[in-house]
Amino acid sequence: MWRRLRLILEMIRFSHTLFALPFALLAAAMAWAADAASDPPRPWRWQDLLGIVLCMVAARSAAMAINRLADRRTDAANPRTAGRHLPAGLLSAASVATFAVACGAAFVAATLLFLPNRLPLYLSIPVLTVLAAYSYTKRFTSLSHFWLGLSLMLAPVSAWIAIRGEIMLGYPTDVLPAVVLGGAVLFWVAGFDIIYACQDVDFDRAAGLNSVPARLGVRRSLRLAALCHAAMIGLLAALPAVATQISLGWIYGAGIAAVAVLLIYEHALVRPDDLSRVNRAFFHVNAVISLGLLIIGVLDLWL
Repeated sequence: MWRRLRLILEMIRFSHTLFALPFALLAAAMAWAADAASDPPRPWRWQDLLGIVLCMVAARSAAMAINRLADRRTDAANPRTAGRHLPAGLLSAASVATFAVACGAAFVAATLLFLPNRLPLYLSIPVLTVLAAYSYTKRFTSLSHFWLGLSLMLAPVSAWIAIRGEIMLGYPTDVLPAVVLGGAVLFWVAGFDIIYACQDVDFDRAAGLNSVPARLGVRRSLRLAALCHAAMIGLLAALPAVATQISLGWIYGAGIAAVAVLLIYEHALVRPDDLSRVNRAFFHVNAVISLGLLIIGVLDLWL
């Protein structure tokens, strides 16, 4: 059983939860700062933090398991992915499906930690539907990268709703800071997913799968990825103007500048005629960006 669990965690790349979790925690920190600035201040609750972490881990694990199930046949046909756990026979489809169902149920159950705020519970199934649907988007649209971005955009928006959902019922615009931060996440994820998909441009075309590189070619896809990352920086820069409930100052501004430099470095690693450093750009640089923004944002709010 423990070996199977270890293989499943390897399959879903559990460590990559840090791509989305820091943005959920940053949105939560912003929401808590807004709570502290309200009159009267709303108390911080430890169960909200626990709920956000549990929901993030469970939802992402369920989504990745569904993705591996949906793609197991195309993964088997693709030389780059043929060694993954399902195509290689290291795990059975039944065990992965059971894991996905268990994680989905855990996600719904974890939303009960936010009570008396019922919005997370009511929205849990729609959120899971959006996450699960991503796995099938390459079958009918080249915009699958943006659907993946939308899926991760839900992390900061959902964290904000989990903490300030009761306020949002009276003032729906209260969620605007989380939406802007989520928009930055959407374009960030879409950009680096387009870069990552450049590795499979020939296979996608041969298999009839839709992707931006299969449609536009590698060179133009890398340009589109750069535009996505420019949009991310623009949205991050706009965040202080819409987050009127809190104050984001020069520390946050310095963080945005550092993210811009890292994105420039990421794009410098990848060229149309040399995709050998895609994994370095995808995993290392983006992990630094997500964790760095969380640290910078929390530090700014704290100081």
